[in-house]
Amino acid sequence: MHIHILGICGTFMGGIALIARALGHPVSGSDANVYQPMSTQLQQAGIALVDGYDPSQLEPAPDVVVVGNAMSRGNPAVEYMLERGLRYSSGPQWLAEHVLQDRWVLAVAGTHGKTTTSSMLAWILEDAGLNPGFLIGGVPQNFGVSARAGDSPFFVVEADEYDTAFFDKRSKFVHYRPRTLVLNNLEFDHADIFNDLAAIRRQFHHLLRTVPGNGLVISPLHDANLHEVLDMGCWTPVEYVDVHAGNGWHAANANADGSEFDVVCEGAGVGRVRWSLHGAHNVANALAALAAARHAGVPAHLGVQALCRFENVKRRMELRGEVNAVRVFDDFAHHPTAIETTLRGLRAQVGDARVHAVLEPRSNTMRMGVQAERLGDALQAADEVYVYSPPGLEWDAQVTLAGIAGKLHLAQDTQRIVDALALRARPGDTILVMSNGGFENIHQRILDVLAAGAAHE
Repeated sequence: MHIHILGICGTFMGGIALIARALGHPVSGSDANVYQPMSTQLQQAGIALVDGYDPSQLEPAPDVVVVGNAMSRGNPAVEYMLERGLRYSSGPQWLAEHVLQDRWVLAVAGTHGKTTTSSMLAWILEDAGLNPGFLIGGVPQNFGVSARAGDSPFFVVEADEYDTAFFDKRSKFVHYRPRTLVLNNLEFDHADIFNDLAAIRRQFHHLLRTVPGNGLVISPLHDANLHEVLDMGCWTPVEYVDVHAGNGWHAANANADGSEFDVVCEGAGVGRVRWSLHGAHNVANALAALAAARHAGVPAHLGVQALCRFENVKRRMELRGEVNAVRVFDDFAHHPTAIETTLRGLRAQVGDARVHAVLEPRSNTMRMGVQAERLGDALQAADEVYVYSPPGLEWDAQVTLAGIAGKLHLAQDTQRIVDALALRARPGDTILVMSNGGFENIHQRILDVLAAGAAHE
């Protein structure tokens, strides 16, 4: 079956392509300005890529066109597909019908931590010899790829609440029908497609309706929004996790920075995690992954041992380099809660050393200014804050972030940020870059200018 994918270079759609190719299907695809790193992965897998959306790429007609959710009406390839009556599907629907059917699906949903928790869970299963398939919205460094088919009954999927496609406005995750479901947390996000938090809760409830009675739901003990979702109706056993002492899964004797902690399950200690990750949010992610893995048959003490060998996901507090004792980290945080928890974890790690936070408000929700009033508090743990504020931002960063004016630097181009850091960073400092995009390769440019400055000293 020849599959052609429109919007192939995103992490999710690229993962679909890699899995389809591994299953023996001829795969091709296109994207606007075909870009790395996914384009390199795809080409290495023998997948032909087309730059742009000229309708000629659909001649001769493929057996099915898989349409990414970035595609919309008016796109030339989409219009040609509809006019010619070509067979088409969404990525989540194709995955459900051709990969997930008859498999034990372990899905991780929530506003924050989906990628990291999915990666932890896939690694625990892998370390236990279960060889899971997976599709994750990032690249787990234990695997080096974002997706694989796997040849066991188990499949781990990052379950996103964003809409499926221009022709299917349900959340992606309703297609997956998990037996094991992790609900990490729930906040308002994706303001471009959801009017309010109630609309998101409704989608999460639709997801709950797909989990069988012999499955398992894993949820944080103290998340009011998820309790509201569960109260709307749940027909599946629920296990609760909490960073602090409580019923179910929790952590004990944790280091201040979360780099070590004991895991307690149902009142019994099962082992101590010692790893390179930091922050209470990652402790919570670990507890959820351990609970999900146990449901799939991995004893908790083996899961703990696996987490001690876990390598974090690329772009999740990823150290991009160090020059003259100045470290530059890359992180995907783009929501006030994620920004705050990431900075808190970093602060616990570095103590009183200076932290420079560099933020690109790139997501649709961030550009619209939804929850922008929370950003000032979220950034308080940094000593210096650099915010990229290009023309077209729908909120006034100077006014909104007035509460941190003493540490705030606004710039309408990234070179100004690079130049400012070249002057202000000194040995022992940490620079944390936060964006859900490429951010004009600012990480490497900062490292380059720091290296040039060190060479002239």
